Amino acid sequence: MSLLPALVMAAAAPAANGIQDFLAGPAGTIVFFGGMLAFAYFMLIRPQQQRQRQHQQMIEGVKRGDSVVLNSGVIGKVVRVEEKEVGVEIAQNVTVKVVKSMLSEVRVRGEPAAANDKS
Repeated sequence: MSLLPALVMAAAAPAANGIQDFLAGPAGTIVFFGGMLAFAYFMLIRPQQQRQRQHQQMIEGVKRGDSVVLNSGVIGKVVRVEEKEVGVEIAQNVTVKVVKSMLSEVRVRGEPAAANDKS
């Protein structure tokens, strides 16, 4: 081994050992778990809170005449809005009372319906 590479390796060794000692100790464990908590918050908890907030706003904005989709997949038209429940007409002259939180989607009156043909 020549002298120059040996000097470079000797100069770089203490810096690497300092970082390795830091990460191997209790401070490194705290940094690791802190990073894992931040990752879990931004990838799991925060998006779920945003979806829940959007769903709550959608439910609060439901009005008479809106077309809604229930969690069961039933599509109906809102005919009555109460504080915690809505009356949904699922067929002609067939109205059911549904808890507002069971609405999965609100389709506003002005939205066009999708065509069933493949032309």
